[in-house]
Amino acid sequence: MMVVVVENAPPRLRGCLAVWLVEVRAGVYVGHYSRRTRERIWAEVQAAIGEGNGVIAWTAQTDFGYAFDTCGQNRRMPVDLDGLPLVAFHPDETPL
Repeated sequence: MMVVVVENAPPRLRGCLAVWLVEVRAGVYVGHYSRRTRERIWAEVQAAIGEGNGVIAWTAQTDFGYAFDTCGQNRRMPVDLDGLPLVAFHPDETPL
């Protein structure tokens, strides 16, 4: 199983994702494909995301049962802490 979430994605990318995956909410796509197909879908997201951002999570043979990757700028960024995948939340850097 895989889940792709995109924010501020171009309409062309959203349409492309809707061809391969089911859009269960605005910008949230779910499907079940092989590793090879998943990687091709994710490569399309990375190439077409533009100013937006995205995350993909999929079932994997890990201690947690899943893995994930991100693309684009977002305040939530993945970090690896001794093999433990976590998400760091960076505060907004705009001045007061």
